[in-house]
Amino acid sequence: MSHPKIHLSDIAPKPRWMTSWERLKHKKEAHWLMEIVAEMLGVFLYVYAGLGATAAFVVGSLTGTNGLGCKSPPFCSTISLYTVGFAYSMGVVFAVSLCATTSGGHFNPAVTISSVIFRDFPARKAARYIAAQILAGYITCFIVYAEWKDLLEVAENVLIEKGLYESVMFSSSGPAGVFGLYVAPGTNLARVFLNEFVTDFLIGLVIWGSLDPTNQMIPPAAAPWIVGMAYAVAVWGYSPTAIAANTARDVGGRLMAMTIWGSQASGGTYAAIAALTNIPATLLSATVYELFLGSATRTLTPHHIPFLRAHKQYCEDNKLAPYGYLEGLNPRRDRSESLDESDVGEKERDSRIESSG
Repeated sequence: MSHPKIHLSDIAPKPRWMTSWERLKHKKEAHWLMEIVAEMLGVFLYVYAGLGATAAFVVGSLTGTNGLGCKSPPFCSTISLYTVGFAYSMGVVFAVSLCATTSGGHFNPAVTISSVIFRDFPARKAARYIAAQILAGYITCFIVYAEWKDLLEVAENVLIEKGLYESVMFSSSGPAGVFGLYVAPGTNLARVFLNEFVTDFLIGLVIWGSLDPTNQMIPPAAAPWIVGMAYAVAVWGYSPTAIAANTARDVGGRLMAMTIWGSQASGGTYAAIAALTNIPATLLSATVYELFLGSATRTLTPHHIPFLRAHKQYCEDNKLAPYGYLEGLNPRRDRSESLDESDVGEKERDSRIESSG
């Protein structure tokens, strides 16, 4: 049984200026801008939530004003670490829930590149997405820096007074470490790479599984929370080194740190590991999922069908997709495939009556 098509404007009419804007933004020449804005806002939500908690952790650790009323540094650090993980995970939930319907919810160059390879995502659109994601990371870091500038300068002065500026400033415990990730001098970069790769592989596997419309265990409404928990696990269980996990967040943040503090904030050789490792790790996770866990012969879940039909109808109404887009969701096809045995028996009985007459 097909459902009637009801637009939001049918039950909640918009002002005239909004109606005109709706017509404009769905034109092919302008809709790409909506997708770019959605990707940028998604990165903003994810990065802003995590950076705020990270800034509070770093400033509190250096100035002794962590706001938790805690006098034991190890215990305070544990609480703050979980706070940072929770903040990033909730930022992911916000980003996917609010922006994914418009742009597809990539928010990470690694996801965009994987979509080009495994989902036939247009390469030209992918280039726009990646540029927008990194730019959003850069802008968001500047916003957080402006908000925390006074306290960050206090933390810098503390390091200068204690003679720790050179050793701590550009580390995961220093003010620059809020925006760019760093490792201590002499750290084994091979182990850092392994740690980053395995963690990013885990996140990518969860992302790819949550995107699968045949996954009976994950309805669309649960996907943002599943992905958010994966990022929380990455921060909470990150082992000995920091985790970048997202090229947009890392490259945008490092460029911002270099804008403020110069080449000292570049991160050296580790910068390449932080910025790029999540791309091959995500590609591997997508490959593993497609080869061993997913299957094109599975049926769509009952939760995903109305979700995808609404998306299909939106694209058709606004001419945002070529003819035949998601044609397999045709309701008549569903009815013909969902006939139960009683329906089949009734058809056969009617056929015999007609032939005997």
